[in-house]
Amino acid sequence: MLCFQRRLVLILLLLHATVASAQKTRFNLHTLHLPKEIADRDNQFSGLYTYHTQLLLLSESRLQEQAEAKVYGIDLPSIDRQLADTSQALTFRKYAIRNLDKIRTQLDEACQVYEGLEGLTLVGDTAYFTVETATPSTYCYLLKGTLHEAEGTIVLDTNYMVPLPKPALTDGSHIHNAGFEAATGYNKSLLLLFEYNYFTHDNYALRIPNASRLPDIPQNVPVARLPFRLTDLVYEGKNRFTAINYFYNGADDSVYRPTPTDPNARFVLQDGKYQNYCRLISLHYKGDKISWKPLFELPQEYMTYNWEGLAPYHGGYFLMNDKYGPSGRSTLLYLQRK
Repeated sequence: MLCFQRRLVLILLLLHATVASAQKTRFNLHTLHLPKEIADRDNQFSGLYTYHTQLLLLSESRLQEQAEAKVYGIDLPSIDRQLADTSQALTFRKYAIRNLDKIRTQLDEACQVYEGLEGLTLVGDTAYFTVETATPSTYCYLLKGTLHEAEGTIVLDTNYMVPLPKPALTDGSHIHNAGFEAATGYNKSLLLLFEYNYFTHDNYALRIPNASRLPDIPQNVPVARLPFRLTDLVYEGKNRFTAINYFYNGADDSVYRPTPTDPNARFVLQDGKYQNYCRLISLHYKGDKISWKPLFELPQEYMTYNWEGLAPYHGGYFLMNDKYGPSGRSTLLYLQRK
């Protein structure tokens, strides 16, 4: 019996090592060479979406800092060419977001403070954006606009502003600098996940069954307790999703820090100090609730980027940071499946 137990332990250890190795070697990583205009850190990109033959890049569009409201579209064929030959340049176009200033005025009148656009997804040619508001504000918002490819514009509907109640701590306070960053369309519905999902009480996503019309109240969908930040989400089919699960070690994000006795501390706590950490996770929406499991841990050299955008492509993924990271600029990474 003792020998059998020892063999079983050895098999489990080998299996764990094999799974961990596979998790770290599932993709080849490529850093794309961005045009100067797109690489500018002031774009502060916060979302990605693959649309027809373009990769759309959402700028936070921080109007309070006189930033331009815009989305860039990089031609996917030019990305394919650069992946085959790094000397090839990426080609792109820019979409101006119309009416965002009018919507910001409406938010001001409702005593909600606009901070920027955080999530982007499309259903057909209809674009949906999530708005992050200042921490004390009660709501984030969902906006809708029509993408006009020929004109190079996305025109927001000023009558479509869905308030998204912010989940709160038990004392009623809000999570610092957190919003519904992860948004994706699926089966003509929208699924929106909050950035923080580690409440000791209920954690939930918001589902909008028919995104084409203004809903009365978004539906709450329970989410299995999830450590660290959730910054973007994509639909994979069959009620499965992939998301960015990121931890930033800064003091302002201390609410995301697991305690030393928390099992999740092993990912981010080393020698008593918190370290940045990033992985992709897989989510499953089944039985009116969402569960999750780890998918892929990024190599160490990519842990310090603040990854905020995710988009699927050819079985792999694009990842985009806002502006934070060792490059000091916008960085677009492609995880190519082996």
